[in-house]
Amino acid sequence: MSRIAVYDCTLRDGMQGEGMSLSAEEKVRVAHVLDELGVPLVEAGFPASNPKEAELFELLARETFRTAEIAAFGMTRRRGVAADDDDGLRLLAGSFAPVCTLVGKTWSLHLEKVVRVDREENLRMIADSVAFLAGEGKTVVYDAEHFFDAWRDDAEYALRCVRAAAEAGAAWVTLCDTNGASLPHEVQAATAAVVAALGAPVGIHCHNDAECAVANSLAAVHAGATMVQGTMNGYGERCGNANLVSIVPNLQLKMGHECLPDLTGLTEASHFLDELLNFVPDPNAPYVGANAFAHKGGMHVAGVAADPATFEHVDPAAVGNAREVLISELSGKGTVLQRAEATGVELDPAAAARVVERVKQLEHEGFHFEAADGSFDLLIRRETGDYAPLFRLESWRVIAEKREDGRVQTEAEGNGPVHALDAALRAAIVELYPHLSAIRLVNYKVRILDESKATGAVTRVLLDASDGTDTWGAIGVSENVIEASWDALVDSLEAGMLPGRVQHVRGAATAPAS
Repeated sequence: MSRIAVYDCTLRDGMQGEGMSLSAEEKVRVAHVLDELGVPLVEAGFPASNPKEAELFELLARETFRTAEIAAFGMTRRRGVAADDDDGLRLLAGSFAPVCTLVGKTWSLHLEKVVRVDREENLRMIADSVAFLAGEGKTVVYDAEHFFDAWRDDAEYALRCVRAAAEAGAAWVTLCDTNGASLPHEVQAATAAVVAALGAPVGIHCHNDAECAVANSLAAVHAGATMVQGTMNGYGERCGNANLVSIVPNLQLKMGHECLPDLTGLTEASHFLDELLNFVPDPNAPYVGANAFAHKGGMHVAGVAADPATFEHVDPAAVGNAREVLISELSGKGTVLQRAEATGVELDPAAAARVVERVKQLEHEGFHFEAADGSFDLLIRRETGDYAPLFRLESWRVIAEKREDGRVQTEAEGNGPVHALDAALRAAIVELYPHLSAIRLVNYKVRILDESKATGAVTRVLLDASDGTDTWGAIGVSENVIEASWDALVDSLEAGMLPGRVQHVRGAATAPAS
């Protein structure tokens, strides 16, 4: 199968999405992440648009990239202005970027309502602009804006537009579904017609307004396109751009095309971009999400244990992800046995069956072990007798009050009752268990399970704890939110004291033998 050129426009088109903002220095970091993935073409931005973009190109000019070529974006010449007199084109010609991407009009609606030029002048604008930059030694990518809308309106003129770019020296002619309105069969038919008529490399650039951007991109490649444009994680204006994180593994692992030298960094790169933009990575994202290879139903877990291909469409390691076995009322003995083995507990089938029944009972009461792996590890040990508590609770009391003056004697203080309980518990036992000093609460969520009962409703508390190396979840359920929080806190600390986690901290004391 052919090689498909991957063209990433996260730094330009992706930044047009809601809430997207990166500094010039952060964009340089993104460019290096894409370069490490082996992306051959990285569209850095529109150098004529604003001072931040100008600064970015100054920074990028001093960087060295292993595989990526930087592309500068611009528009065809202005109406009535010669290409070599157009300020935007001259800026592109003077840029260090070896690749220049030009966008031009194709659809008569835009010719009439936006740029207000006739069809012949539009063709001259396309050809003049491409020829000027090609003559300056640039590799020119021509983006035919609104191509598929134009194709439906007047296929003959749409073809004349892309032919004008190809004949003027464009290395690639990209068909753009700018409004995201097209469906895969339309994209495939139009792309096939252009590939047959043009005799030049054709690319595809899709938006996701009809939830078809990935499918449309694959359809275009199937029809002969050899460049795919898109953004990491599908970032972009309105509903986003075509998601390269899904497109690339589909092309490479399923359609046999060569796209990137190695996909094992894909998950890490996807999550890095989300974190840099202060987004929470989508757990349900195909290929790279935390749930992409997560198995919950007992039959699924048993099938994967026998042969991963029974319920996994690709090897998760191929994209840098990992298999996850989720614990819930749907779990079977296989799920429990796998978790026990992974955490160093010997468990016979009879004990596994008892754990399954206990999980079902507790989840009926409101527990949710899928998000509380630390509490589940402790449950296994409690049901098998391989468990000893860190301490025996006699009582606790929390007082929440607001005082204007006066002094109060306290066991521990905090910025709330849960914080105070945590501090008091640690103060009481940290000398016996020094490893506790490394454990920190990193997330805390409260959910009301039956809102109709108002203040008498059962409350579920989920929290995450971390020792800096590992992160685990714990859960508590009670009508009293403080008690539920206490139970979750205790589980989080006890789960942090399990042997594997104690060893994470160099020099930490080992917990007393149970």
